Parts: sequence; structure tokens; C-alpha cells
Amino acid sequence: MNKKRIVVIGGGIAGLTAAYYLKKEMETKKLPYELQLIEASEKLGGKMQTIQRDGFTIERGPDSFLARKKSASRLAINLGIDDQLVRVATGQSYILANDRLHKMPKGAFMGIPTRMTPFLFSSLFTLSGKLRAAGDYVLPKSKPQQDQSLGAFFRRRLGNEVVENLIEPLLSGIYAGDLDDLSLMATFPNFYHMEQTHRSLIKGIKKTMPKPKESKDKPKQGQFLTFRNGLSTMIDALEKELQDCIITGVPVQHIAKKTENYHLLLDNDEVIEADSVIIATPHFAMQKMLSQYDFMAIFKEMPATSVANVAMAFNKEDIKQDIDGTGFVISRNSSYRITAVTWTHKKWPHTTPEGKALVRCYVGRPNDQEVVDFSDEEIEEIVLKDLNKTMNITAKPQFKVISRWRNAMPQYTVGHKDRVDTLKEQINQHLPGLFFAGSSFEGIGVPDCIDQGEEAVQQVLSFLGDN
Repeated sequence: MNKKRIVVIGGGIAGLTAAYYLKKEMETKKLPYELQLIEASEKLGGKMQTIQRDGFTIERGPDSFLARKKSASRLAINLGIDDQLVRVATGQSYILANDRLHKMPKGAFMGIPTRMTPFLFSSLFTLSGKLRAAGDYVLPKSKPQQDQSLGAFFRRRLGNEVVENLIEPLLSGIYAGDLDDLSLMATFPNFYHMEQTHRSLIKGIKKTMPKPKESKDKPKQGQFLTFRNGLSTMIDALEKELQDCIITGVPVQHIAKKTENYHLLLDNDEVIEADSVIIATPHFAMQKMLSQYDFMAIFKEMPATSVANVAMAFNKEDIKQDIDGTGFVISRNSSYRITAVTWTHKKWPHTTPEGKALVRCYVGRPNDQEVVDFSDEEIEEIVLKDLNKTMNITAKPQFKVISRWRNAMPQYTVGHKDRVDTLKEQINQHLPGLFFAGSSFEGIGVPDCIDQGEEAVQQVLSFLGDN
């Protein structure tokens, strides 16, 4: 029997997950398939990159994943690396608004108050802002609609002040986008359904969210996990499992549908045939590979923002005015070019040698994209100037690591979910056996991408008749 070939395009976490679980299925069920993973760059992992330097563990991209989304922990267990997982250290986090640091109100879920006492005593909001947010209890639910922006939805329920000073800094830190452009249904559809079911967003969260288990003996656990030696631990383990079927350093230029299969034209003019294909690349790369299809045009215009991650190492004594917390996010109404700050040595103590401090900042707002292309020295000057508005750092960093991620943050603008659903329908009709996954489509977090990789595996097996 001729073996059928499955090709995964893209070596980020979505593509690696898909290839890994496909290989597992092939071995467990003794399926007559060949597997190939093709990555355009020389290095696997996409934005999940860790470096070790002078005893520091530094993440160039994401630094963790949500523990309650189980797919990442499940993958770690399957890979045999779950014993290396580390839970985040809990500590006070802040929001910088109106040129002051304010404690994050306790009981807020994604910026939405679920406990009124901390919210009422918070210095983040004026009395009128608090009264306006309380209007969520009495406002009617909105009329049903296909989609709307996150900004419009939350402003209607809670008012401008809560959005600008609390919700926007938190959510923009996740999506690196403008709340007034981002799609509610593609990011947090659960909030829309809560409002439609319970009328009040605050009441809906209280009724549907499980109450945290409180224990006098056990300290509160953080919500995020990483690996002792960084997220690249997972990438390295996946690469080891897949080493016999990986091609790196060769982009796929074009995908052509033939009568019996697909032909993939590589950058080196080689052609690879495939019976089924999983595309796990950014949307603009996928659009280019399938540019002959008109239905791909909607993703040619899909925006993506750029950010720079700036990690700086200090001696602890160089920080004269420290902050008792794990970091802060910054309101866009503030005169800052940094968007978020993590005190990595407090949030993840295992990353930093004794007596040292590791500070990680982001620059690159949607309306300040040019800063990402500044020189390392210019970015360092901007970051230190902004940090010293709230702190007193008396020395230059011992070293810095600046990671520029150009067009790396896909923007789920209003209507995104419908566009993805339409794309699935068109591909199913015109390109049977071709599937897609990754941060451009149905979730940007590490577990979201893993979920999409797992789903693509089931789709391939179903198409080939083995599921």
C-alpha cells in the first residue's frame, strides 16, 4: 500500500502540536502515513523562544500559559516534562493611570469587578466612574447582534472610566490592539452571552464563574505556569520527538490543488506532494501560499501589530525605589511609550540569580509602531526614562535583550469570527484535506494554539478515514 503523506507547514507551537499528535496516532494505530513538517526559518518555536545568559532565564516572547486551559499541561505530561513546570509567584500587580500606580482591584475578572468593596475603595476611579460602572446592575441587555467591538460593549455596560483605566490596559496587554477595533465575538464571546442571559455582566460573572477555594493552610496559587528553564523546554521536547520529519530554513511558496493531491512548491524549487495539509503559519503567509483563491483575499488585509520585548538585568542595589509587586500595565491615556512592565525576578524567582533583578517591558502600541524599529540604544533610553517615572534606577542595565516581533500580533477586528467561519466553508468546498491552525485564527495564547493543532489532527484523520 502506498503511504499517504501529511504535511504540516509552520513550526510554531500550533504546527508542532499537530505534527506531534499526528505522529502519536500513526504509531499507536499503525497508520500507513508519512509525516513532514516544514518551517520557513532555521529555528522552531515561533514566538516561544528562551535564552539563558549569565544565570538568567529570559523569554523573548510569551513567558507562561494559563493553568486553567488544560491542553498545554496535557502536552507537557505527554512529553514527559510536566515535572519541570513552575507556577507563578503570587503578588500585587498594578495599573499605571493618571501618572500613578494603583493596586489592581481584588476580585476583578479581566477587568470586570465581581467584588464591589475593593472596587469602591480603589483609587483608580472617581466617584462618578464608580457610579457609572454600577449602572451595569440596572441597564437592560443589548439587542442581539452578530458582533461589536470590545470597547463599545464594555463602555455600554461599565462606562468609559473603567474601560480606559482597567479593562483596556489588561486586554490590550494580551492582544496588543485597540479595544475599539477588536471583536467581542472572536475574543470574549462568553461576556456577550452572559449579558444576554443574565442582563447584568457583573451578575453573570458571579453566577457562572466558580468560586475560588479558600484555604487557611495553603497560600493562593497563581494562575500561570511555565517551565523551570523557560517555554523553549516544550519546543525542544517536541523537536526531539519529531526530528526525523522536520525540514527547516525553506519556506513554502505556493500550494496547488491537483486531481489526486496537493503540490507544495518550496523556495528551493523542490516540489513536495501531500494528500493532506495543515497550514500553521501567520495569516499573511497562508494567503500568499493560496493567493490564487479569491476567498483568501480577506486575510490579505487583516492587520497585525508589532511589539518589542525588552529584558534588562540589574544588580538589586541599582534599584533604589522598588515596587512591592510583580508588575504593572499602563493606561493608554498615560504619557508612556512602554505598555507593560514585569518584575520577572519577583514573578518568576527561578529566572534570576540571587542579588540580581530582571525587568521585562513591552513597547509598541497600535498608534506607536515606529518605536519597534528604533535602535537598541534608543529603546533602552525610552524604557529607562519611563521606568524612572515610578522608580529610581541608578545604573545602566548589566545587559539587555531586545526582541522585535514585527507584524506578530494578529488583530481580531470586528467580524473576525465570521471571516474565519467563511474561510473554513470555502476551504472545505474547494480544498478538501487542507486545514489551518494558529494564532491568526481562533486564539493567540499558547493553549489556544495547542487546541487548534489538536483539532487539525482530528480533521486530517477524519478526512483520511481513520477517525
